Amino acid sequence: MKILIVEDEPVLNRSMVEYLSSQQYLCESVSSYRSALEKTDLYQYDCIVLDIMLPDGDGLKILQSLQEAKKTDGVIIISARNELDDKITGLKLGADDYLTKPFHLSELSVRIAAILRRKNQQGNNQLVFEEITIDTEGKTVMVHNKDLILTRKEYELLIYLIINKNRVLSKNTIAEHLWGDDMDVADNYDFLYAHVKNLRKKISHAGARDYIHSIYGMGYKFFNH
Repeated sequence: MKILIVEDEPVLNRSMVEYLSSQQYLCESVSSYRSALEKTDLYQYDCIVLDIMLPDGDGLKILQSLQEAKKTDGVIIISARNELDDKITGLKLGADDYLTKPFHLSELSVRIAAILRRKNQQGNNQLVFEEITIDTEGKTVMVHNKDLILTRKEYELLIYLIINKNRVLSKNTIAEHLWGDDMDVADNYDFLYAHVKNLRKKISHAGARDYIHSIYGMGYKFFNH
């Protein structure tokens, strides 16, 4: 998955590149309006992380350019301004999401994953991986065409793993996705380990292969080996 980061603050730019690269995204970054416009004119990205306050131009005009060119790149606006007008304008111009600085990098990763999931589904309510089929509207899961009963957290975990398949996800990233602001309840990851163990067991008993792989010292990876 190819990500373009448009951010003029060097430290934040570098932090986003390093973090998202560790999440197995292919990252490119620029720090000016002109460079961003050149990139978006020439290339297609799965997602653009766009600061709308750039030293040499208005980031909202990049959104307008994407809209006029009928491009389908996913866009997350980031800005130090928490102005409602900026949000409304950005969303009207085709942005998918809006994050106000400061924000957690893990939250940015979750937002990107959500945009990529919506793009990949393209209106289809089914998410399929090998013998596992998920109806995201009805929130049901089937293995070999038989219902698989999961708790809400197990369901959310399975969705998150599948949309991030073939990528190593840290325990911290998964925990923040599952618990958000209540992550302190999972500070020792016992809750996460329990959910992973139960999900593995249920998938296996339903006749599917074990696609959840522990990556020592890092986290988990969902893939068919």
